[in-house]
Amino acid sequence: MKLHFTKMHGLGNDFIVINAVDTVVHLSQTQLQFIADRHLGIGCDQILFVENYAGDEADFRYRIFNADGGEVEQCGNGARCFARFVVDQGLTTKTEIPVMTTSGKITLIVQDNGEVTVNMGIAITQPNNIPFLAEQERTEYTLFLKPSDSSLLPSSVNFGAVSVGNPHAVLTVDNIKTAPLSTLGAYLEQHSIFPNRVNVGFMQVLNPQHIRLRVFERGVGETQACGTGACAAVIVGILQNKLTNEVKVDLPGGQLTVQWASKDAPVIMTGAAKSVFTGCIEL
Repeated sequence: MKLHFTKMHGLGNDFIVINAVDTVVHLSQTQLQFIADRHLGIGCDQILFVENYAGDEADFRYRIFNADGGEVEQCGNGARCFARFVVDQGLTTKTEIPVMTTSGKITLIVQDNGEVTVNMGIAITQPNNIPFLAEQERTEYTLFLKPSDSSLLPSSVNFGAVSVGNPHAVLTVDNIKTAPLSTLGAYLEQHSIFPNRVNVGFMQVLNPQHIRLRVFERGVGETQACGTGACAAVIVGILQNKLTNEVKVDLPGGQLTVQWASKDAPVIMTGAAKSVFTGCIEL
């Protein structure tokens, strides 16, 4: 089987984008893992499918698979690449594009300067809907770790929890350069209090309008950027009275702007998306 693809990235968070509008494409978990493999395949953080959507409320269906082959609900950086792809490939003439994801509809807006603004919809803070096992909603939660978990982990950790189409835990740290992504990030991703696993963000607040962020993504590991992670960090920061309603988010791969007015308002994210190359791979 020959598969045509486009390699894209949003601030270094890289994707393989597959046009499944005209031809239905079914790939096994093994095939998805092969495509994502940076040594044996093409290499990417996630694989995105552009599909037809049968309903009237959206123009396309947007599906996302992690490097481990598992399907996930949402990806903000991927959404920006999705918008650039359907415009660049002539699949739409619109600059405001409604798209259906597993977690609901989002709206993608292609700006004149080439950047893409994504209306991510309403954030979810109720624990059972994130999903996250907690007795009641709080702006900050404390998890006490067992001594047997690991000598490399702290005895407890404080974090905020939110879903922006996918689950996130956000920790505030003094310096993201020394943040324990490989230990604490990996541990929290798999913790039983998150039934669907979780993306873990480490946020350093520079000032109320500016943060730095690193994210350990569920099923991927650390990436150069995470759009939903940036949104989640800003939401948690606002709920904890650390941030204003519009924030610049510096990630290893570049900068995003996130706006969030209130719990009843949608989360708005703006940033770049670029094509790298096109190709064909034998599966």
